[in-house]
Amino acid sequence: MDARTSAKKFWGLTGYQWTCILYIAVAIFCWQLKYFRHIDNNYIIFRTSFYHFRDHLNLYLLYPAEYYDVYIYGPLFTVFIAPLSLMPEWLGFLLWEVGNAAAFLWAIHLLPFSNKTKTIILLLCAIEFANSSHYMQFNPIIAAIVILSFVMVKRHKEQYATLFTVAGTLMKIYPVVGLAFFFFSKNKAKYILWSVICLAVLLCLPAIISGPGFLIQTYKDWFAALTSKNITNQSLTTGFDWCIMGMIRRFLQDSTIPNWPFLLMGALSVAGALLRVKQYPYLKFQLQLMCSLLMMIVLFSTASEHPTFIIATAGAVIYIMMQPKPFTPFNIVMLVLLLVVTGLGPSDAFPKPARIWMQHYAIKAYAPAIIWFKLAWELLFADFSKDQLSNKANSQEIQR
Repeated sequence: MDARTSAKKFWGLTGYQWTCILYIAVAIFCWQLKYFRHIDNNYIIFRTSFYHFRDHLNLYLLYPAEYYDVYIYGPLFTVFIAPLSLMPEWLGFLLWEVGNAAAFLWAIHLLPFSNKTKTIILLLCAIEFANSSHYMQFNPIIAAIVILSFVMVKRHKEQYATLFTVAGTLMKIYPVVGLAFFFFSKNKAKYILWSVICLAVLLCLPAIISGPGFLIQTYKDWFAALTSKNITNQSLTTGFDWCIMGMIRRFLQDSTIPNWPFLLMGALSVAGALLRVKQYPYLKFQLQLMCSLLMMIVLFSTASEHPTFIIATAGAVIYIMMQPKPFTPFNIVMLVLLLVVTGLGPSDAFPKPARIWMQHYAIKAYAPAIIWFKLAWELLFADFSKDQLSNKANSQEIQR
């Protein structure tokens, strides 16, 4: 193949392929921006966790000589990050950024939509992906884990679905929502068996680094750290608590408003949807529940912050794009708000007074919250049997 033919093929890539390249390019750009300016604090936290765990140091203490902020992930994350920690820092950091992009791209690729629809989904999520990549966060992988857990259930590969769900939960709690896909499994006994196997293996796996005694202590430390952080997140001024509870607390300027009424509301919305067993056969119902769970991870967590919203935005955009008419006036307004306010709001695209105001009232969470309430209402009351996407449920499998 000569150079001219190769160039022709390269420039002849589809829009979907170019969009995937865009994600990789964003990841590489963020890597070089952070690495060469030595502002890679979050990755240093992740990388150093392996060495702290190996050396029997409490993962959840401050280490100001090495980095600022604190580590808040589970012991299993140290196994996940170990290969990158053992590489030269520049290479491990590069693979971390590109790996987050690749995981998110893979998950979206496996969804049962046309390449045109997946291209639009990726483009609409690109700003939030860039936000997360800029902060070197794990959130694109978290979104991918939830989506892949759903996809693997639909493929009747419960062993992989449970692996993703259990591994994600033991690293960052959020993917525990994937257990809801158990109700869509055609082989529930297999799902339960593999859940038990994965839990037993992955709970103990970090012991290969630290030994069993320190692992048990680290699980206790993790629980204490999560409890403490949940309390400290409930502030009216920090960059956390950008969730439904935080919206209300900040609007009323009352940090004492408890979480439990909102968490109960969210739990009841999911339980109510799952009680609608007659809707289970319809693909749109299943996908819409997945979208709801992606959004709830962020909208019902006091740990929600600027780079976390790639998870909620993915759920919101997938929900909008799987509608028979995705570009209704309401959806267009929501998409503009997602891109401009949710995506760019806390960034330098807005002047500092506007950014301070948005943080003060958790404005970033408003558009996703509005979309979630609409989505949740439909899960409780809509008839999915009449939807065009639903009618394909028995004839169209999740893309292989």
